[in-house]
Amino acid sequence: MSQITHHVAILGMTCGGCSGRVSNVLENTPGVIQAEISHESNSGVVVSTDEVSIQEIIEIVKNTGFEASEY
Repeated sequence: MSQITHHVAILGMTCGGCSGRVSNVLENTPGVIQAEISHESNSGVVVSTDEVSIQEIIEIVKNTGFEASEY
Protein backbone atom coordinates (compact mmCIF):
# COMPACT_ATOMS: atom_id res chain seq x y z
CA MET A 1 0.00 0.00 0.00
CA SER A 2 1.28 3.42 -0.84
CA GLN A 3 0.89 6.56 1.24
CA ILE A 4 -0.81 9.72 0.01
CA THR A 5 -0.50 13.19 1.48
CA HIS A 6 -3.73 15.22 1.35
CA HIS A 7 -3.91 18.99 1.92
CA VAL A 8 -7.22 20.18 3.34
CA ALA A 9 -8.59 23.67 3.96
CA ILE A 10 -10.79 23.63 7.08
CA LEU A 11 -13.07 26.51 8.06
CA GLY A 12 -14.83 27.10 11.37
CA MET A 13 -12.12 26.06 13.84
CA THR A 14 -11.64 28.65 16.57
CA CYS A 15 -9.21 27.02 19.01
CA GLY A 16 -6.77 24.22 19.64
CA GLY A 17 -9.62 22.08 20.93
CA CYS A 18 -11.27 22.25 17.53
CA SER A 19 -8.15 21.22 15.66
CA GLY A 20 -7.46 18.51 18.25
CA ARG A 21 -10.93 17.07 17.79
CA VAL A 22 -10.59 16.96 14.00
CA SER A 23 -7.13 15.41 14.31
CA ASN A 24 -8.36 12.73 16.74
CA VAL A 25 -11.34 11.78 14.58
CA LEU A 26 -9.17 11.52 11.48
CA GLU A 27 -6.40 9.55 13.21
CA ASN A 28 -8.99 7.05 14.49
CA THR A 29 -10.16 6.45 10.92
CA PRO A 30 -8.88 3.19 9.43
CA GLY A 31 -6.32 3.98 6.74
CA VAL A 32 -5.33 7.38 8.14
CA ILE A 33 -1.72 7.32 9.30
CA GLN A 34 -1.30 10.89 10.53
CA ALA A 35 -3.32 14.10 10.71
CA GLU A 36 -1.74 17.47 11.46
CA ILE A 37 -4.52 20.04 11.81
CA SER A 38 -3.98 23.75 12.54
CA HIS A 39 -6.75 26.11 13.59
CA GLU A 40 -4.35 29.03 13.08
CA SER A 41 -3.86 28.32 9.38
CA ASN A 42 -7.33 26.79 8.87
CA SER A 43 -5.74 23.79 7.23
CA GLY A 44 -4.55 20.27 7.67
CA VAL A 45 -2.18 17.74 6.22
CA VAL A 46 -3.44 14.17 6.31
CA VAL A 47 -1.31 11.17 5.42
CA SER A 48 -3.26 8.06 4.55
CA THR A 49 -3.03 4.81 2.70
CA ASP A 50 -4.32 4.83 -0.84
CA GLU A 51 -7.54 3.27 0.50
CA VAL A 52 -8.69 6.65 1.88
CA SER A 53 -9.73 9.30 -0.64
CA ILE A 54 -9.69 13.06 -0.22
CA GLN A 55 -13.49 12.98 -0.54
CA GLU A 56 -13.70 10.65 2.47
CA ILE A 57 -11.42 12.94 4.50
CA ILE A 58 -13.52 15.98 3.60
CA GLU A 59 -16.69 14.13 4.60
CA ILE A 60 -15.17 13.14 7.96
CA VAL A 61 -14.20 16.76 8.66
CA LYS A 62 -17.70 17.94 7.70
CA ASN A 63 -19.26 15.31 10.00
CA THR A 64 -17.08 16.70 12.80
CA GLY A 65 -18.79 20.07 12.31
CA PHE A 66 -16.47 22.06 10.05
CA GLU A 67 -16.29 23.04 6.40
CA ALA A 68 -13.55 21.40 4.35
CA SER A 69 -12.15 21.35 0.84
CA GLU A 70 -9.04 20.15 -0.93
CA TYR A 71 -6.30 22.64 -1.76
